[in-house]
Amino acid sequence: MIEGHNLRVDGGRLWASLMEMAKIGGTEKGGCNRQALTAVDAEGRALFRSWCERLGCAVDTDGLGSMFARRAGLEDLPPVLIGSHLDTQPTGGKFDGVLGVLAGLEVLRVLHETGIRTRRPIELVNWTNEEGCRFQPAMLASSVFAGLTDHAATLEARDAEGIRLGDALAGIGLDAARPVGGRPIAAYLELHIEQGPILEAEGADIGYVVTGQGLRWYDVTVTGFESHAGSTPMPRRRDALLAALPIIQGIRDLALSHAPAGRGTVGEMRLLPNSRNVIPGQVQFSVDVRHPEAAILAQMDEGVRTLVARVAAETGLAITLTDIAHSAPVPFDPGLLAIVREESTAMGLKGRDIVSGAGHDACNMARAYPSALIFSPCKDGISHNEAEDMKPAWAEAGANVLLRTALRVANAP
Repeated sequence: MIEGHNLRVDGGRLWASLMEMAKIGGTEKGGCNRQALTAVDAEGRALFRSWCERLGCAVDTDGLGSMFARRAGLEDLPPVLIGSHLDTQPTGGKFDGVLGVLAGLEVLRVLHETGIRTRRPIELVNWTNEEGCRFQPAMLASSVFAGLTDHAATLEARDAEGIRLGDALAGIGLDAARPVGGRPIAAYLELHIEQGPILEAEGADIGYVVTGQGLRWYDVTVTGFESHAGSTPMPRRRDALLAALPIIQGIRDLALSHAPAGRGTVGEMRLLPNSRNVIPGQVQFSVDVRHPEAAILAQMDEGVRTLVARVAAETGLAITLTDIAHSAPVPFDPGLLAIVREESTAMGLKGRDIVSGAGHDACNMARAYPSALIFSPCKDGISHNEAEDMKPAWAEAGANVLLRTALRVANAP
């Protein structure tokens, strides 16, 4: 068996690659706006492809635009898949998702430079639209790959401007008719920034993700009656915004009632007609609730429904609740987690078990394949923000754990 105990990534090269990718869609505040299937995303994809092809990897795309760079193995066996995503939030950072893809690139670079051939092929993936800020739901490409959702239905998703996902794929030269998934994978490994403050606060180098937190997404529409702000008496108003407020407050209270792991967020809101002197006739907003335990997540789901029904009854306004996405809590593979722990410890790194508060492609993959998710710290736990940051040493440590874990899995009997 090929041993990889002495192999290390080039931390300086990894950091330089992260900074070069960050220039594509770079923002004035130092972040990135590289939303899925835009021209800027296409530019990032082209750079990623060029890096992989220099290593002799065959790069292919599937019917949702996810990119797969394959390094052949010694035997014709199911590959070990590693990677994450290159798309960002509109005001995103340099590392969310990108760290996992470019750390995976470093794995391929090290193997290329040393001439090491693994028993199984290793494939590096860049998943399409992980963020879900342009097309919903989030992580849709890995969901279809893992057989959790339908390819054809996913192509019908539309962005805020009404652009169909299938048409957005064609717009940057991708073929939506190509297959997605439906093939064996030996294991899936993903490195990601924690997007939380725990690792940095405890001085840990690596997080061993034992569970992916479950989530439920909803859209809420409150319909009142728009009328003149000056001439409509207060008692006669049917103000949609005032009816929305107790729901928003109730979502916060619901999360706090399931502390410390409960989460509740209203992240999007739209007022109609959105005019200074008109009482809002309709309010549309999103709801996001999360918990790592399935039973409690179910209780939170019931709590959301009860809250909306109560406010509708109290205000007399029409309020609709639409289910957008549901991802149950998912455990990661114990055997792969053991390898991550062993390799981290062997390198003298400080690690700790942790729950993933955010959704990741690894959560989808874990429902269909043996999967592991590895966390690196990020500065102050900040993510989905242009101020997102990390130390180069954190990125290098995570990439080294990914390298050694991938080698062990790719050469396993």
